[in-house]
Amino acid sequence: MITIKTEHELELMRHAGKILKDALELVRERAKEGVTTKRLDTLAYNYIKTQNAHPTCLGYDKYPASICTSINEEVIHGIPSEKRVLEEGMLLKVDICVNYKGFNADGARTFTIGKVSPEKLRLKEVAEESFFEGIKFLKEGARLGEYSSAVQAYVEKHGMNVIRDFVGHGIGRDLHEDPSVPNFGVRHKGVRLTKNMTLAVEPMISLGGFRVQKLADGWTMATEDKSPSAHYENTVIITNGLPEIITL
Repeated sequence: MITIKTEHELELMRHAGKILKDALELVRERAKEGVTTKRLDTLAYNYIKTQNAHPTCLGYDKYPASICTSINEEVIHGIPSEKRVLEEGMLLKVDICVNYKGFNADGARTFTIGKVSPEKLRLKEVAEESFFEGIKFLKEGARLGEYSSAVQAYVEKHGMNVIRDFVGHGIGRDLHEDPSVPNFGVRHKGVRLTKNMTLAVEPMISLGGFRVQKLADGWTMATEDKSPSAHYENTVIITNGLPEIITL
């Protein structure tokens, strides 16, 4: 069931989004060569707690950390670890979810560690650019397929692929709500958008194929062909114009 948020609920989500934005910025500043992904997890956890909020990922379906840290071919759900040390040339995807007074925000970024290859840098840029290409079509009265087809067309125009097995989603009191928000699809299809719907919009793309596999830790999803991947996500509120992005 798709939920339309009240103004009070939107204010709580906006506050969650601000906390999340600041947590991502803190991680970005500290994501350097020689730092462990566990250290980044601890930094984000401590900051979120100082804001009287909770990292939604921690304990979600028994997930063991506060943030997700996925490296290179790992697309999503990478588990922070003292054994994962950042090295020059890596693409680090950081996904954070924040719950404030019962309402959630969700956001992700791809960070470059030191100097990366031109191909990896362009991958990161296309993931972000595809988000902004897609949200042009996320407005009251539009079909969700307009967004989906726009993202897919933009990514494929640059010789890259959209991950098919994971998509964006509605968000609010629950982290994952209806509707699903695919990053691929057909124009004029999908649900019709309504003002004050709230969505977690998240292109996930790869330099190679779109197929993914689950790794031995039971959480991390990586490209089957081990090609690098990128992830860019924000939580948005549907309006009668461009959506309001609450995690920027």
